[in-house]
Formats: sequence, C-alpha cells, structure tokens
Amino acid sequence: MWYVSTRGMAPRVDFEGALFSGYAPDGGLFMPEELPQLGIETLRQWSSLSYPSLVKELCTLFIGPELIPRDVLNDLIDQAFHRFRHREVVHLSRLRNGLNVLELWHGVTYAFKDLALGCTAQFLQYFLEKKEKHVTVVVGTSGDTGSAAIESVQGAKNVDIIVLLPQGHCTKIQELQMTTVLRENVHVFGVEGNSDELDEPIKAVFADVAFVKKHNLMSLNSINWSRVLVQMAHHFFAYFQCAPSLDTHPLPPVEVVVPTGAAGNLAAGCLAQKMGLPIRLVVAVNCNDIIHRTVQRGDFSLFKAVKLTLASAMDIQVPYNMERIFWLLSGSDSQGTRALMEQFERTQSTSLPEELHDKLSEAMTSESVSDEAITRTMSRCWEENQYLLCPHSAVAVSYHYQQTDRQQPSLPRCCLAPASAAKFPEAVLAAGLTPETPAEILALEFKETRCTPMRKGDDWTLMLRNIIEGLSWQQRAHS
Repeated sequence: MWYVSTRGMAPRVDFEGALFSGYAPDGGLFMPEELPQLGIETLRQWSSLSYPSLVKELCTLFIGPELIPRDVLNDLIDQAFHRFRHREVVHLSRLRNGLNVLELWHGVTYAFKDLALGCTAQFLQYFLEKKEKHVTVVVGTSGDTGSAAIESVQGAKNVDIIVLLPQGHCTKIQELQMTTVLRENVHVFGVEGNSDELDEPIKAVFADVAFVKKHNLMSLNSINWSRVLVQMAHHFFAYFQCAPSLDTHPLPPVEVVVPTGAAGNLAAGCLAQKMGLPIRLVVAVNCNDIIHRTVQRGDFSLFKAVKLTLASAMDIQVPYNMERIFWLLSGSDSQGTRALMEQFERTQSTSLPEELHDKLSEAMTSESVSDEAITRTMSRCWEENQYLLCPHSAVAVSYHYQQTDRQQPSLPRCCLAPASAAKFPEAVLAAGLTPETPAEILALEFKETRCTPMRKGDDWTLMLRNIIEGLSWQQRAHS
C-alpha cells in the first residue's frame, strides 16, 4: 500500500513514511494511492466484530504485513486500548426516540482522540525501536489532542513531546490533563493566543525541511494519516451497530452524524463511504461554520476571527482535513486540489469548482449549531434519558432532534460522541444541569503542574526552534 500527497508533487511513501511525515514535503496531506473495495460478503463478515477487531482489519489493509506482521499489529492495537475504561472500548448507548450515541470517549483522557493516538503511538514506537531512532513530536492543541498525545507517549524512551496549548482557551480540566504530566519526555507550553495562532510557529518550523530532518521532528495532530485510518473504524462500528439487518441487497443505509472541527473524523467517514460502507454523512459544526458553508454553497473561506463557543474543541477556522476530502471526491485530482489549497492559503478564501461542490453535497449534508441549541439539546437529552452529553456530542444530537421533531421518516441514525461530559463542567452548568465529575478528574486539581509561558510579543517560532535544538543536544549527550 502506497501513499501519495494530495498536491501531487511529493514522492510516494509507504505507511511508515506517511506515519513519520505529517505534512507531505509539497505541503499536501498523505492519502492511500488506491482504496480497497469491500464487497457485501466482507461487510457481513465484519458486522459481528468488536471495535478493536475492526481496527485490526482496517489497519491490516492499509499497513501491510511486510511493515508490521499481523500478530505484532494485533498486539500493538491491544496494547493501545488496554487502559480503556469500557470493555467494548467504544460503546453505543441506545436512548429514547431512535437516538443512538456512539461513545468514543472511554480512554484515559475522556475523548475520542485516545483511540487513534493510542494506536498511532504504538506504531511509532514499534518502528523507532526497530531502527533505534528517536523523534521529537510537536503538537498544537485546541484542547483534547494535547492530552491524548501526551498520554500516548509519556515515559516512552524514544520520543520527546512538545505541546503548545492556547492559554485560557481550553477548559480547566483539559489544561490540567496536560500540565500535570511531569514525565521527563513531556514539555508543555502555554501560548497567549488561540489554537489557530499557535499553529503558525509549528507550521513555520515544519516548513524548514532541513531542520525537520536534522532533529527528527514529527506531528501527531489529525494531519497524520495514521489517525484518520483508525478513525475509519468509528464509522464501520456505527454502521454495524445501527443497521437493521445485513441480509438485504443492497445493504441498508445508516446516517452517521459527525461533529467536527478539523474534519479528521469526516475524512475518515468519506474514505469508509468510498470503500463501500453504505453510510450517509451529516457534518455538524458550531458557529465556526466554514465546513457548513463549503457543503451548502461551495464557499471555502475564513471569517475574520474564531468565535468562542461551548464546543471549544471545534472552535477551528482552518479544517485542514477538508483537503483530503477535496482530493478524494475529485477523483484524486492533485493538480486541482493544489490550485484550490494554494489559493486558499494565499487569500483565505476560495470557491469550490461546481463539479467538486456537487460531489461534496452528494457525499454529505451539513448543519451549524448555535450555543443556545447546544445547551437546549444537553438539557433535553438529560430530561428524556438522564444522560449527560458533552457540548460537542450535543452538536450532533441537536441535528437528530431537529430531524425527529419534523416527524419525517428517516434512516437509522448514529451520532458520534467525541468526548465525555465530565470534561466540560462549565457547559453542563450553562445547560442548567449538574456536572458529574469522576474521582480521577477531581484529583487533577491537587497535582503539581508544569507549563512554560509563550507570551504575546515573544518570537514563538524562534522559541520553538531553540527548545527543539536543546532537546536534540540532550538526546545526543545521553546517547
């Protein structure tokens, strides 16, 4: 299995190459050169598999046994999930009036990112140990990525991790999950800016190819192909849990509602769809609605500023995985994708060509959800089910309520729930409800913290380069 850049100007790489690269050298994102097609028989066989077994089947298709033998791959994936609190790893809650909520948050940091990052970190360490290499991982976070990335590599001997978090833009719990991990290989920085602003110095550092090579740098956010790969399993599991019967021909469709910011879960859904999974995608966003405007009108353009919402992890203006979706839906047109993305990078605004827009609106529908609708949904779900939703999950469920209130006949529907309400007590209170906080989250308040400030007016790119050089120097001194 080979991977090519969405912009078509970089040499193709294998899974290991894609895993260690983040962005391709031409600024694009890696995608599989060919997509395996799954027939009805395969889907029927997979329908009884557990979530971890689905991840194993998908990873086998996209990694190849010559890179990681199947038995080793199975062990790495089991290892990635061994600290999850739910024995199924991912659990479907069936609630009143056809509301299905797929809980992707049973990992250590109570968010869906534990699923893909846990696996990605295992694959990473496997290749590093084999080659006796060391990497420095650089992560910018809007909240959940940082803590899940730290959790996945803390204490690993071949990995140092640098996390930039937007001071005051994460919830208190999200911040504490990062700043209380006092391992030697974990380095956390609090940036006086939002998550789009802190991406600038990271992008600048990664643009210096010689520097990246010299210091073995890599990123672990959702630009990394490995994360999108594991996230495809959410869609397969959602489908098999919610499809009425797989005995019919063609197979019955299921609607999957994907709340998203950077569109990683959405790209995973488009790939699953292209491989033959009969899902209809609904993308649900908060007031930062660039994806909604793109689906509705082909308007892929930035507003002047990010709006702060209760669904803070989705307060993102640049959904970089849309590039993967444009490439996929345009029939792997790397020239068109490059032109589109370069124009967007130059002017922050572009209109999709009509043909691509038609393809996009065939592949998915979309909805944008206000803070008021989020709190309304949270309190309604509590009243009807005694079930607490996090604000991001509520963005998806809000769409479900909107549809059921119209009393239109609809497909079976599954709402992805990316995080636990326990991480967002502020939003739970805003919805007039009582937070339920697990003991291990309460305990964070009393732990020692470590976080280095990056202040407005500092040269963040220079600071980041200096930190990386310091770590490389230490690494050489140790070895």
